[in-house]
Parts: sequence; structure tokens; C-alpha cells
Amino acid sequence: MNTTVWLVRREFWENRAIWLIPAVIGALLVLASLFGKVNLNLPAPLPAHAFGQLFMVTVAGTFFAVMSIYATWYLLDCLYADRRDRSVLFWKSLPISDTTTVLSKLGTALIVIPLVYFAAADATTLLMAFIVSVRGGSTIGAGVWHLDLWVQLQVLWMYLIVTTAIWYLPLAGYLLIVSAWAKRAVMLWSILPPLALLIAERWFVGTHMVARLLWERMVGWVPLAFHVNPGDGLWVTTVVDNDTIRTPQSLWSFLNVTGFFSSPETWLGAAAGAALIIGAIQLRLRRTEI
Repeated sequence: MNTTVWLVRREFWENRAIWLIPAVIGALLVLASLFGKVNLNLPAPLPAHAFGQLFMVTVAGTFFAVMSIYATWYLLDCLYADRRDRSVLFWKSLPISDTTTVLSKLGTALIVIPLVYFAAADATTLLMAFIVSVRGGSTIGAGVWHLDLWVQLQVLWMYLIVTTAIWYLPLAGYLLIVSAWAKRAVMLWSILPPLALLIAERWFVGTHMVARLLWERMVGWVPLAFHVNPGDGLWVTTVVDNDTIRTPQSLWSFLNVTGFFSSPETWLGAAAGAALIIGAIQLRLRRTEI
């Protein structure tokens, strides 16, 4: 356990962007709420509770989008960087197995980095809610200071962390393999194999199976983990200035926990991800410095 903790600390020491990026995003959003020229009058047809949902989900979504991009880059660079700067020789001289090293980097990408962004999003949302409620008056304040909304936001973040870690395990394993194998241009090598498969399948077989599988793995998490169909009775529709705004009745009803964890796609992907991670560990055993 101590070894894992120190390996995760190492990632923070060597990758300051893990905490610097969410800190900068939070600071920019707080400054925008302080000095931004935004209309803080709540549209009359829009319920205060719905406004609170939109506000919190928008802030959380901003952090989640940036986190997804950074975590992808981290996975692609983490093993490659060790070989590029030859620090892999030092770490291999220690009584730390390659399996532990690879799993610590995987855990950092899928668990630790999302938790850091979760904490930053939470702090930013609290500060922005305070500022917006002061600038907008009691009407806005009534929309953002709902205890049940705050509890739902915490549950939503934890649900996001767990489900994305499971669903995108194959992608994480693939990026780790590229990171452990490539001698240069890791970004290019991460793109070329799937692109070559797409072209080869199209030319020689005439089908789009690979493209469909890749697309479903990239975006299939959303409809599987959430109730996103406005016609399923779990959404509330509000018309504001001829614009239709749909919000879930509650974030509890928005989550499709049973559908996600009972889906064969979820666990087949997890199994494929585990196999790819084993492959990354084997490459780590055989690859040294560049």
C-alpha cells in the first residue's frame, strides 16, 4: 500500500499539470462569475431548481471535458516519458515491479486525476454559487442553494468516475501499450493502427465494423449510463424565449445504474481492457530507455 501511495505521489511531482490545470480553470470561472457581463436575471418560465441543475452540471461538465482530454494525454505519455528521460532505468533498479508501476499510472489516470478535478469542480461551484447569488439576488440564490442538488452533484461525480473507469478501460489499455512501445511520435502511433484497420476493412471487406465498434466505445457510454431520451418521462421541458430547455426531474432519475452495470458491453470491454493492460505490462518488462 505504501508503495502505491508513493508511486501516485511521484506522478504528482512529475506531472504538476494534474492539479495546475483544474486550478487555472477554477480561477478563470470564478473571475468570470465576478467580472463577467452576464445577464443574471432568471427567466420567468425557468424554475429555480432547474436553473440550479443547469448551473451545477455546466460547471461540472467544463471540468469533465478538460479532464477527459488531459487524462488521455497522460496515459499516452506516462510510460513513454519514463523511457525518453531514462528514469525507467532508476525505477527498474528499485524493488518495484513493472506491474505495480503500470497499475499505479492506470489508477492515476482513471481514479486520481478525476478525483482532483472533482475537488476543483466542487470548490469552484461553491465559490461561483456564492458570487452569482450575491450578484443576482435572492431569486438566483434560491436556485443554486439547494442541499439536494449539492448531494446529487457529489453522487453524479462519483458515478462518472466509476463508470468511465470501467467503460474506457480498453482505451486506457491501448494508450498504455502505445506509450510503452513507441520510440517517438506517440500521438501519431496512437492514431495510425486504428486508421489502418478502418482503411483496410473498407478496401478489402467493404464493411464498417471496426468504425462502428470504435464509435460505440467512444460515445456509447452516455446513452448506456444515463437516461438521455427526453421522451422517457424523466425530463421536464421548459420554453424560454422560444428556446426549449430540457432538464431531468432529478439527477437521481438521470442515472441509469442498472442499465450500465447489467450490460454485456460494459464487461466485455472491461475484459478487453484488462488484456490490453497485461500487454502493456509485458512491454514495460521488455522495453528500456529510448
